[in-house]
Amino acid sequence: MTTMPTHVPPQHIVITDVDIPFWRLVAIFIKWAIAAIPAAIVLTIIMMLISGIFMLLGAGWMMRGM
Repeated sequence: MTTMPTHVPPQHIVITDVDIPFWRLVAIFIKWAIAAIPAAIVLTIIMMLISGIFMLLGAGWMMRGM
């Protein structure tokens, strides 16, 4: 009966070449670009909400001084 070692040292791997056809790579980039559009819209809405909250807080602070 053999026992499995409890600690296996990490193996170092070096990738030297990735073989992806050109048009497959183009399709991947197009998918990423299309996926980035809704992400940009969501981030824009979040930033608008955050800046709106800060403007409201700032307007309230400015009105207190008057």
